[in-house]
Amino acid sequence: MVQRVTYQEMRSEFYRILKKLELTDEKAGKCAEIFTVNSLEGVYSHGVNRFGRFVNNIMDGYIYPDAEASLIKSAGSLEQWDGHLGPGPLNAVFATDRAMTIAAGNGIGLVGLANTNHWMRGGTYGWQAARKGFIFIGWTNTCANMPAWGARDPRIGNNPFVIAVPFMDEAIVLDFAMTQYSYGKLETYRNEGLELPFPGGFDSHGELTRVPGEILKTFRALPIGYWKGSGLALLLDILAAVLSGGFATCEVPDCKQENRLSQVFIAIDITKLQNFPAIENTIGMIISDLKKSIPENENDGIRYPGESVVKTRRINLENGIPVNTEIWKAILKL
Repeated sequence: MVQRVTYQEMRSEFYRILKKLELTDEKAGKCAEIFTVNSLEGVYSHGVNRFGRFVNNIMDGYIYPDAEASLIKSAGSLEQWDGHLGPGPLNAVFATDRAMTIAAGNGIGLVGLANTNHWMRGGTYGWQAARKGFIFIGWTNTCANMPAWGARDPRIGNNPFVIAVPFMDEAIVLDFAMTQYSYGKLETYRNEGLELPFPGGFDSHGELTRVPGEILKTFRALPIGYWKGSGLALLLDILAAVLSGGFATCEVPDCKQENRLSQVFIAIDITKLQNFPAIENTIGMIISDLKKSIPENENDGIRYPGESVVKTRRINLENGIPVNTEIWKAILKL
């Protein structure tokens, strides 16, 4: 069963709960905003559906609500920071802001962030940077939740990756894990009793399946592009550990808490580019050509990454955010 909850009500409830966990007004407000916006824009798997787990991780001592990131090393356009196991979304917002500040002075800024927690929806930080006129590239490693191509046991992470580019009043934002479906998305499909549109992993017999519950049992999610996604996930983990000086996937304790992660945030100030005045026209031309594609299904249009977010945001603001009734009841009891 699904009910609609207004943006204001959801944010208010999140804020109330986080304040009881002794987050400051500012931190509780920022976290509540991030989880609510993620839900508002249709990423329920890393918004309202994930909020209860976030709260439990604070209560169990895996997330330190009063922790502040500290600078470890600075070298020109590159900085390394320690997140001290503070709330992942807040550490990521800070690191994104810091990368933009460095880029504003140098053209490009890179922040490696070690010892942090799950950042929830990676696209949050792509939108954050793109709305301020910066190109953003970022990624995180994870616990070992995906088998390497040809392997049966999970040894690499699905290491979400984000690229964002300013576009008109919004942005083009590509946000994806190295598995065909993130585990949050698999949980959403399972909770709604739906099959996946395409095979997303292997069942207990080693066969590709569209049944999300089977994949959640085996923990054998399918890498995007098969061996290509597996290789990309490995390199993202290596770079995250090297650039941040933090843990690699094989050192992350387990997948229940998924803390002590390593992340990378890169911002590029496009105003520093010689062709800056023509950039919007260039992107517009590319998107216009994309829209001329002949759709396989005549009732479907061809969309660029992040385009559906704008539509979903508008619908959910007008009608309320759809929430599984049992999940919302559990949140209200927190």
